[in-house]
Amino acid sequence: MNAINQSILTLILLLPLAGAVLVALVPDRRKLPNWIALITALVTFGLTLHLPAHFVLNQGGFQFEINMPWIENPAIFYHLGVDGLSLWLVVLTGLLAPVGVVASWNAITERRKVFYALFLVQQTAMFGVFLSLDLMLYYGFWELSLVPMAVLIAMYGRKDGPKAALKFFLFTFIPSAPLLVAILWLYARTGSFDFVTLQILIAHGNFPAGPLCWIALAFLFAFAVKVPIFPLHGWLADTFSEAPVALAMVVAGKLGLYSMLRFHIGLFPQQALALAPLLIALAVIGVLYGACLALVQRDFWRLLAFAALSHLSLIVLGIYGFTLTGMSGAVFQILSHGVVDGALFLLLGFLYDRYASSQIGDYGGLAGKLPRAATLFVLASLAMIGLPFLSGFVGEFLIFSSTFIGVSRGWAIAASLGVILGAVYMLSLVQHLFYGPESALAASKPAKDIRFGELAILAPLAVLMLALGVTPSLWLPSIQTGVHPPQAKVSAVLPPSVLLLPSFSIPSPGEGQR
Repeated sequence: MNAINQSILTLILLLPLAGAVLVALVPDRRKLPNWIALITALVTFGLTLHLPAHFVLNQGGFQFEINMPWIENPAIFYHLGVDGLSLWLVVLTGLLAPVGVVASWNAITERRKVFYALFLVQQTAMFGVFLSLDLMLYYGFWELSLVPMAVLIAMYGRKDGPKAALKFFLFTFIPSAPLLVAILWLYARTGSFDFVTLQILIAHGNFPAGPLCWIALAFLFAFAVKVPIFPLHGWLADTFSEAPVALAMVVAGKLGLYSMLRFHIGLFPQQALALAPLLIALAVIGVLYGACLALVQRDFWRLLAFAALSHLSLIVLGIYGFTLTGMSGAVFQILSHGVVDGALFLLLGFLYDRYASSQIGDYGGLAGKLPRAATLFVLASLAMIGLPFLSGFVGEFLIFSSTFIGVSRGWAIAASLGVILGAVYMLSLVQHLFYGPESALAASKPAKDIRFGELAILAPLAVLMLALGVTPSLWLPSIQTGVHPPQAKVSAVLPPSVLLLPSFSIPSPGEGQR
């Protein structure tokens, strides 16, 4: 067992890459690339389940750790590890891989070798971001995650893929340049890229305060664009509209939000405290702005894009409230968002494949013809809204309660309006797609409800929505071991008058739990 524990992270990281090489080598016939990609994704997902099965809850620090020299000069180490913050994000990435392969099974009919090879490289890059504890190794995977995504959007976009791919690449690549400079500055001062070493040195005040603020801003800027945080969301709607379903499920949120928690707050807690009021204000604006724009969309891909902006902004609110409850709720909400958005993208992808339209007004009356699709779509929509006993409720409740009690009642009340608007646009979408009079488009094509293969990947997601909502205690204890709120008060750094809202203070983790 010790041998497996010592090599499990390397296996998780390299197996998708090996699958990508194999896909590139085999002939593109009889859906052989599809099967290789699916088997690779399923085996990798099985390996990720080893992590929670053998995760020691009360053990501090990182587990399953690997730390070996890789490059002597500069001193880059092959340093991987998992804690409560990254544990379930690795599992979620593993889960969404086979879901993405099956979602692409019939949708991708040309150049399948290229698609599945790059898709598996994308999985390696995402695993690398979550597992890396050496900043240069992390940066390599961070940059690698941009390339397959941009190439696949350009190749497989629905209408204007190259334009959307260029916008996505420029928006997410340009902020990575100051991130690299910041990482190199830290190395020049310390001779180390190691996350734990840098964390200790920064905590002990070994850096001048002025330059360190700029370094923290460089980290935050790269992560904020990747989430995205308002007003850095210009790439999101076009990318959602053009990206294949398998990529749209993972393009927003997870990498940027995790990086904020791990590398912005983890390395620069005092600088994060100073910026927290601004980030909370932008998060609440993003919640309301995204929800309002989702209300007026006529294309369901763009509706999901602005809905994602609203929900991701709510997660940012939980993160920068700096309570244990709120930060744990934010990580839990990342998991819920991944599952729920994955299901919604799959279902809308199935509709798009059948009817070749993403215009909401073209649909209507599908519930009688596609009862299984309608049932699952209603379930996913209710989970997204935050109905009790479904996954979206738990994270939202933890974020709102911690914000109301420990941060600002004004911000909590303002953000809660986004939940009300979310219920309006999601229920309106359900009504337009599945109920009411049957549309001409629906009547003109034969009914093809969800097939067995599609149901095989949607059913586990539906079960997860229920499990996350009913038994959150299976996930929250391990999550709470990985989030560490700074101990200072934000009000001591930036007075509440700046926000023109009630007093802003950050309780200790104990207060956040109460």
